[in-house]
Formats: sequence, C-alpha cells, structure tokens
Amino acid sequence: MSTVAQGAQVGRARPRAGSRSRLFAGGVLWIVLFASLLAGVVAVNVSVLRLNLELDRAGQERSELKADVARLRSELSRAAATSHIEQTARTELGLVQADPETTVYVRLPK
Repeated sequence: MSTVAQGAQVGRARPRAGSRSRLFAGGVLWIVLFASLLAGVVAVNVSVLRLNLELDRAGQERSELKADVARLRSELSRAAATSHIEQTARTELGLVQADPETTVYVRLPK
C-alpha cells in the first residue's frame, strides 16, 4: 500500500461499540417519537370525524324539529279558527247557533 493510503487508514478512527449503540438507541428513540406523534394526529382526525358526524345528525334533527313546529303551528291555527270550532260544535256536540232575536242580555249593577 502506498503511504498515503496507510496514513488515511491509520488516521481514521473506528467508531466505538458504545457510540454505535448510542446511535442505534437514538434512532429508535426518534422512530418511537415520530410514531407516537403520528398516532396522535390519527387520533385527532378520528375524533374530528366523529364530531362532524354528530354535527350532521344534530343538523338533520334540527331540520326535522323545525318542520314539526311549522306543522303544529299550522294545526293550531286551523283548530283555533272560528269556522272550525263552529263545525266541530255542530257535528260532534250537536249544538246550534242561538237565534239573535231571542238572545237576552243581562245587565249587572256596577
């Protein structure tokens, strides 16, 4: 071998067994760290997905409830109409409207 090649081999320090195990332990540490961070990101994404699904369900339920409220208000206004009340009184209760000529008003003293 040439003297330059021999000098390069002599001058090169071999890594020690202890430093190699440190490098290996450091690499494993980084892998574990990145894996745990990745698992955290996945967990956050899953929880966000679940929340979005719940939000969609709540929105659908809200729309259904608004439709129910509108339907109930319509039924209430129809039931409170004078013509509906008169018709129900005639058909179900057999009542008739009083004759205005035979109606007597009573005046109470003050």
